Amino acid sequence: MLITNATFLKSSTLLEQCPATDRPEFAFIGRSNVGKSSLINMLVNKKNLAKTSGTPGKTRLINHFDVTSNKGQWYLVDLPGYGYAKISRSEREKWEIMIDQFLIDRENLLCTFVLIDVRLEPQKIDLEFCLKLGQDGMPFAIVFTKADKEKPGAVERNVNTFCNKLLEHFAELPNVFVTSATERTGRDRLLGFIGDNIARK
Repeated sequence: MLITNATFLKSSTLLEQCPATDRPEFAFIGRSNVGKSSLINMLVNKKNLAKTSGTPGKTRLINHFDVTSNKGQWYLVDLPGYGYAKISRSEREKWEIMIDQFLIDRENLLCTFVLIDVRLEPQKIDLEFCLKLGQDGMPFAIVFTKADKEKPGAVERNVNTFCNKLLEHFAELPNVFVTSATERTGRDRLLGFIGDNIARK
């Protein structure tokens, strides 16, 4: 899939504030500091579309980006990260409700990409989030990030370890992608998957 333009559209704190459900939508979510903004910028080929930060938990809103491609227009959604941000329990609960409502009720959401740092052993919070998506019947895929930070053998081993943990709860694995924003690894395959989903809609 060829992306010809990508622009920031709006930020929302509530589901009803989000743009109209008039085009396919793909959401990206993961633990704080997983490299989500860097991955988004790499995918759309714009250096600073999604704001990167040295402070984990920077994204606190539902951020919509309008993407134009040879497959048509679609929304890319940057969701708040989980698991690190230094916020109060009440604010964290608001985040969780906001994200749950979005993932469950957003009728044009075709897939949620769950980002996993490939350098780490399986994290309980990541596995639990994937399990919840599965229990809710939400289509999702796994995107391992920062593959350039490890040797290929370690990347393969860590991917297999995480996938085996998932198979303890799932009959079959979701789609799995291995990426590096620095080396642009996995970009074509990930965009191809998005394009195929758009074409099937």
